[in-house]
Amino acid sequence: MTAHTQSVSTGRRGRRPGTNQTRQAILDAARARFAADGFTATTIRRVAADAEVDASLVMQFFRSKDELFAAVMSVPAEALTRFSSAFEGTDAHLGERVVRAFFEVWEVESSSSKPLMAMLRGAIVNEQANDQLREFLQERLLVDNIASRAVDDPTLRAGIVSSMLVGLIVGRGIVGVATLTEAERETLIALIGPAIQSVLVPLPAAADDDEDDASEAPRT
Repeated sequence: MTAHTQSVSTGRRGRRPGTNQTRQAILDAARARFAADGFTATTIRRVAADAEVDASLVMQFFRSKDELFAAVMSVPAEALTRFSSAFEGTDAHLGERVVRAFFEVWEVESSSSKPLMAMLRGAIVNEQANDQLREFLQERLLVDNIASRAVDDPTLRAGIVSSMLVGLIVGRGIVGVATLTEAERETLIALIGPAIQSVLVPLPAAADDDEDDASEAPRT
């Protein structure tokens, strides 16, 4: 074999050994690309280049970018379990536990943070990602957990909490607000935890009513 033939053979992209390994390599590359660039800017060619395979091979596994994106948005079950564990225990410091668990799912663990960031970036321009993100936040992540604490209006509370926390992630991870990106995670948890606490654990209405009754009592 000539040197020229060797160089061509070495540089050629194609099927990696093992179908499962190839598919996983494509998924890993797509997950990172969607999370970094969003749905619109990501192309099959870029994913193929990152995975070091031919673009045609990506299409053999995933027939379209939409199908590839759907596969990428799969969030590991253990991430949901980790977040749900924040709701276990007493009401004391519940807000801080929830914010910390949210950061772990969205920023710390790459197995969950990358598909979630891809989902968040894609939600701006992709209807499927928008539906997936809403379903993930409202149904899988928050509503059931909040309802388990026997509070009123769990769906409304889930919507408020998810909006606050996703807004924080958008500011840090997508918009890049300097004060948020530079802040220590524990600092943000300490600041935001009490606000989340007030939504998840409302003050007893009876105590407020007693104070109002006392203030309105006629003076003798």
